[in-house]
Amino acid sequence: MKHKYIGLAICIVFVFHVPRTAAKPDSADAMTWENDTVRKKVEVAFRAIDEQDLMGGISVIDVEKMTNKAYTTYSLSFVENLIGGVSGNIWGMDEYLVVIDGMIRDANNVLPTEIQQITVLKGAAAVVLYGSRAAKGVIQITTKRGKEGDPTIRIRANTGIHTPKSYPKYLGSAEYMTLYNEARVNDGLDPSFSIEEIYRHASGENPYRYPDLNMYASEYLRKMYNRSEAIAEITGGNQRVKYYTTTGYSRENSLLKVANNADNYVSRLFVRGNLDINIRDFLTIQADANVTFYDSYSARGDWWANAATLRPHRVSPLIPLSYLEENDIFSWPTIHASNYIIDGKYFLGGTQLHPTNPIADAYAAGDNKFVSRQFQFNTRFDLNLKSLLEGLHFRAKYGIDYASTYNQGYSNEYATFEPLWVDYAGTDMIGSVTQYGTDRKTGDEIISNSAYRYTYNFSGQFDYTHTFNSDHNVFGMIVANTWQRQESGQYHRLTNVNLGLQASYNFQQKYYLDFSSAFPYSAKLPEGNRLGFSPTVTLGWRPVKEDFFGESMFDDLVLTVSGGIISQDMDIATDDNPMGYYLYKTVLERSGWYSWADLGGEAATSFNRGESPDMTFVKRKEFNLGLRGSLWNQLLTFDFNYFTGKMDGDITQPHSIYPIYFTQVGYPTSSIMPYINYNIDDRSGFDFSMYLNRKVSEVDLTLGVNGMYFTSKAARRDESFEFDHLSRVGHPVNGLWGLQNLGFFNDQADIDNSPEQKFGEPKPGDIKYKDQNGDNIIDSNDEVFLGRWDTPFRLGLNFTAKWHNFTFFAMADGFFGGYGLKNSSYYWVRSDNKYSEIVRNRWTEETKDTATYPRLTTTNGDNNFRNSDFWLYKTDRLNLSQVQLTYDIPEASLQGSFIKGVRVYMSGYNLLTISKERKHFEMNIGSAPQTRFYNIGVIGTF
Repeated sequence: MKHKYIGLAICIVFVFHVPRTAAKPDSADAMTWENDTVRKKVEVAFRAIDEQDLMGGISVIDVEKMTNKAYTTYSLSFVENLIGGVSGNIWGMDEYLVVIDGMIRDANNVLPTEIQQITVLKGAAAVVLYGSRAAKGVIQITTKRGKEGDPTIRIRANTGIHTPKSYPKYLGSAEYMTLYNEARVNDGLDPSFSIEEIYRHASGENPYRYPDLNMYASEYLRKMYNRSEAIAEITGGNQRVKYYTTTGYSRENSLLKVANNADNYVSRLFVRGNLDINIRDFLTIQADANVTFYDSYSARGDWWANAATLRPHRVSPLIPLSYLEENDIFSWPTIHASNYIIDGKYFLGGTQLHPTNPIADAYAAGDNKFVSRQFQFNTRFDLNLKSLLEGLHFRAKYGIDYASTYNQGYSNEYATFEPLWVDYAGTDMIGSVTQYGTDRKTGDEIISNSAYRYTYNFSGQFDYTHTFNSDHNVFGMIVANTWQRQESGQYHRLTNVNLGLQASYNFQQKYYLDFSSAFPYSAKLPEGNRLGFSPTVTLGWRPVKEDFFGESMFDDLVLTVSGGIISQDMDIATDDNPMGYYLYKTVLERSGWYSWADLGGEAATSFNRGESPDMTFVKRKEFNLGLRGSLWNQLLTFDFNYFTGKMDGDITQPHSIYPIYFTQVGYPTSSIMPYINYNIDDRSGFDFSMYLNRKVSEVDLTLGVNGMYFTSKAARRDESFEFDHLSRVGHPVNGLWGLQNLGFFNDQADIDNSPEQKFGEPKPGDIKYKDQNGDNIIDSNDEVFLGRWDTPFRLGLNFTAKWHNFTFFAMADGFFGGYGLKNSSYYWVRSDNKYSEIVRNRWTEETKDTATYPRLTTTNGDNNFRNSDFWLYKTDRLNLSQVQLTYDIPEASLQGSFIKGVRVYMSGYNLLTISKERKHFEMNIGSAPQTRFYNIGVIGTF
């Protein structure tokens, strides 16, 4: 499979390998390699460099330019499509670091309209200066700043509609009851529902007495819902002071239209501003501030979770008053005592099993608003020390962020009523009602789930830049940076402290040498091991500047080689200690068992772990090659990176190398086994980014093809398996493991002649598994590797066509080579859970030759509902993620007015999924449905 993808990339290159007249490249949205004298600056770690001097493992996106032709609401929407190497992670690693204007911040707290540029730092040499927390890659966001000139106002307004892609399909009452009876019979039990009951529910003659509740019905849900947004930007300044400010508000409602749910909304209000002040010719100061108010209001209750679990026959949520007998002197006063007579016609229904329900919740349970407030401030000053040494600068940054969240709202109790139905002369009437609960409103607003987070950022650096004899370009930097985060409920602060050193040299932008290193400090490690060392070296060569290269098809060509070791403490953590502090220490704790009376009956003391004085940093060891350039006057631009490396020294308690007596097995448990650096993961792959730019008649065309393929492998693990096929060593790190199915048991004879399955007593129609180890028993020892649950091959396609004042943009995303398990409640239908349409293809005696689903059961179904290739599916798909058509009003039409420019556009998002598993990918279980979004927008510049 790996060779297939490599072939695809090579084929694309050859298809484009034809000289033509090139258009002005829109690939500049992702990267440009211009040959003029004015170079675009790219923000990397703690400095900005000329784009031509970028080494391998760095990609950049011009977000400001992209947002002129592609509107989006999430800051990182373009990242995975426009460049290679990103697929929910960077180069196959997890937990990349997001840096905004030099500060560690959240990507979801900045909008694309606020962003100037995004730089993705992938290689070890690119991230090393940020220290330990950046070891798995960095996404660096640079926001817009003021520009010298007259004040400019830019206003953007958007409004659009979300339409659901699909809803889960669950069985109605009659079909559910029928199949539930079948499940009980399969288990040797009597049916629960009579034929008459099932008929009544199927007939629909009285849906209040014989309910068939469908929470996805149009009476509860809108066909669409709205999202609207308005954003204003103001910029300007002079040589002394430049300013930029932006503010905006967005609001969207929801699909639900029942009672208080109809008022559900999510809103976001923000203000961001910055100043650049030249105090003197040697001193520049920057000040930035941002405030974000986020609110999410909803009626109490979880509609979508209930929609996936509440069985259709269980409750009628609203019952007409007209079914009450006029002379029922007991029921009428009971009902009228309720505070909730809906529309003057209905009372709230309930049962003993379901005294509340989601529809009644929407009317009576109260409401809840999630509130988030974020305040961010940072400042920077640059001091030019040319009076001491030409090219020497001192720069410092400081930032402080405060975020708080809480829930506020009202929680009410309410009464529901279960009717006792009677038949009067063939007419259904309510003979009496039973009340569950009482109406109670305290009137007190509840504030709950309060949380806060402080984040401090600081960096200070001396850097030196100079060019000797117009040929020799040198740069040196020493930088100290730290950030610290304090969160509510956590005793220890998360801290990153790092000292970085960089020395770079290039000769005529032809030969490059860079040494970048860091000295991270970690309090997670024992004293003596807390200071690490992270060296990296990069070599670069631009052969197009060599005399022997002569005239060629290449406009630019750069080859880079890089390698390094990054010491990181991100992976020094465990499930029960996610912060990772003090894992090197012995832990003695009061246990939950007690001594005998002769020892006073005191609680015993047990070991949790032993001392680990040699625990040290986990090491990212990596080597990568990079090749970038352009051909035929930028007809084709390209950027390729190959990477290979390992994550060496993940911590574990290695039972396989310590004596068994280090751990006391059974009750009570105790262990003196320490955590040590042991596990190793290997990782390798390549990323690519290619842009074809061509002008056809009056149309400028750009096609971008970007992606990544990578493999991972567990190179060393603490494991002690009896059978080799269970070993994780040599298999992908993100692997799915489970049993291999052999179809269904046809009959009892088939069961008797097969290995014994240890997951309950199997019956005909249950899944049969392969005995991998030949012991004639099916258990966890028969699990095998099934596939990777991540995405080995990630593909991004984008296309731009510009004709006169019209611009068309489209973006598609491909995911290939991964696998998943259909293991949600929609597929694993056990016990008395709600039945989805999937069970229609169940195994029965009549369908045994065509069935695609196991027999139904009212048990937990442990034999069938476990990881196996029976539930395995390929995650291959291609998504049409975005399409936009933009029109710029001709400037001639605006002459003489205060309007400088007007741009209008229409766009669509998440429009199409091409996959054999499309229905599965487009369906959400237990949460709001996926939607397509159709938007219209206008931008005015004044």
